[in-house]
Amino acid sequence: MKTVFKRFWPYIKEYKLQYLLVLFGIILTVAATLATAHIMKPLMDDLFISKKEEMLYLIPFGLVGIYFLKSVGRYIQSIYMNYIGQHIMARFREILLHKIITLDMVFLYQNRSGELISRVVNDIGRIEYFVSNMLPELFRESVTVLGLIGYVIYLNSTLAFYALILVPLIIYPLILITKKLKKYAHRSQAKNADVVTRLTEVFNNSEIIKANATESYEIDRFSVENWKFFRINMKAVYVGELISPIMEIIAAVGLAMVIFIGGREVYNDNMTVGEFTAFLTAVGLVFQPIRRISSIYRRIQEAVAASERVFEVLDRVNNIVDGEKKLQEDIKEIEYKDVVLRYSGYNLLDGVSLKIKSGENIALVGDSGGGKSTFINMLLRFYDPDEGGVFVNGVNIKEFENVSYKHHISLVSQRIYIFQDSLAANVAYGTKEIDEARVHEALKLADASDFVASLSDGIHTQLQEFGSNLSGGQRQRLAIARAIYKHSSLLLFDEATSALDNESEKRIKLALDTYAKDKITITIAHRLSTIEHADKILVLQKGKIVAHGSHEELLESSEVYQRLAGTFEK
Repeated sequence: MKTVFKRFWPYIKEYKLQYLLVLFGIILTVAATLATAHIMKPLMDDLFISKKEEMLYLIPFGLVGIYFLKSVGRYIQSIYMNYIGQHIMARFREILLHKIITLDMVFLYQNRSGELISRVVNDIGRIEYFVSNMLPELFRESVTVLGLIGYVIYLNSTLAFYALILVPLIIYPLILITKKLKKYAHRSQAKNADVVTRLTEVFNNSEIIKANATESYEIDRFSVENWKFFRINMKAVYVGELISPIMEIIAAVGLAMVIFIGGREVYNDNMTVGEFTAFLTAVGLVFQPIRRISSIYRRIQEAVAASERVFEVLDRVNNIVDGEKKLQEDIKEIEYKDVVLRYSGYNLLDGVSLKIKSGENIALVGDSGGGKSTFINMLLRFYDPDEGGVFVNGVNIKEFENVSYKHHISLVSQRIYIFQDSLAANVAYGTKEIDEARVHEALKLADASDFVASLSDGIHTQLQEFGSNLSGGQRQRLAIARAIYKHSSLLLFDEATSALDNESEKRIKLALDTYAKDKITITIAHRLSTIEHADKILVLQKGKIVAHGSHEELLESSEVYQRLAGTFEK
């Protein structure tokens, strides 16, 4: 817990004013609690036994005043504790998300989206209690306990000894139980991530589920994780709920001893009825904050477990290190120098070397797993080479600042990414101010103007999640329009027209040929129409460029290409 607290301390100390207000609320609350016990003495001795008439008015008003102060104190404390917690959590959600999306693609590929969502949402939610409530509540309950103990000692030190001798017995089982709870908290949070992952898969793959009528199959799969989650949580409940009955029993034994010994003191006239009532009230009140402290420790274990999971991500070192140079001019030349990329002992790229110059249209072909997508991913710095280097305008791309470098690259991938936003915002993705004239120009070049004009709100039409209110071809046109809007000097197309009919593809190709004449275009394709007019075709097999040339040259010189050409779509 100390380690976690040290990690949070730089954030916690920024809220000095709010913590001071929380402290003020605590002081009011503790003072009112002590006053509640103290008022029992005049209630019994002066009002009921001595029958002083003025006490008939003073004590009721005193009780109202005590609980008014207690209520004000608790309100102030609650408001500012929640402010601190909500504010820090809002910041931490942003910090964690920023860390996750800036980590290398290897991390994002290896971690399930549900797991990452769980860390940003659920784990952050659990640590809110740690940073906002734990310190104030521990301080309040500890001060309350110390104040009440001091008060009972002041009233009768001998009786206080018998009343409080059982308090240490509470601590040992509490330590054992909290250790168990931390273990269960880790397991619960991990299993919660499994549940979220299963739900994410169900919602993201709803079309294939419906198409195969596998709703029952998916419910069964979800049910397995759901009930495992239930059983882990119940184990935590079984252990955690032991705290309350153990404390109740110990408290009852303590109170029984107080009544027996205190009663004898009253019978022997060593103590007034009012003093004994005040003492009994104070002792009863002592066990309430102790019980709350035990509950705090239980929740702290959950928060510590969640914090460890969060800091595990925040402490991860990114394999892709941002450079310092800004790429301000257009990309005019790309060079691969003996590039090797390994994964699990297998070379995804194996000694790739070539130069590409501005205005060239390069096509990549090859068997599945040959390295085509990896070739493009190297340019995007999803990975860095294990050997060799990728150079742009003569500079290793590792030296460039990622934002300035990727400003010059547009990607259209097989999977079309549509955001829940307006159509215009999807075309102008990543820009704060949308240039509508530029949006219309991009849509025209992408052969999308007609279908956009037919929409009720045109470019301001709100698109649904994954673009589900558009057809596959319409989504693909939007992706091409997004690439055109960016005005990049490097265009990367991965099956960019696979969802289009031949006529639409021809229109877009003619527009792009004119648009990209001064740019570098690299295309992964399986259609002959996309490949045959490329300036150069690279044939990749097992991470190596085994042949290169024009369509006609490769048909004559490369057996691999001849075989592949027979599989191309017309």
